[in-house]
Amino acid sequence: MVVDHTGLMSNFDLALTWTPDQMPQGSPGGPDLPPIDPNGPSLFTALQEQLGLKLESAKGPVDVLVVDHVEQPTLD
Repeated sequence: MVVDHTGLMSNFDLALTWTPDQMPQGSPGGPDLPPIDPNGPSLFTALQEQLGLKLESAKGPVDVLVVDHVEQPTLD
């Protein structure tokens, strides 16, 4: 889960260039994927260097849904 603590209220149109941890595989007959620079920055580095944003790991409360019982529906 990512929580926004930037305080920014506007919408922004931006471009971010980064190298994924795992190289995506194109599907047969699908569109060609753009070339990926294997020496490019990680997502975390790109966010900080290109946008001035930083992802920080933290613990905090989150909403969860707990299902403690499930039954097959009956035809009544």
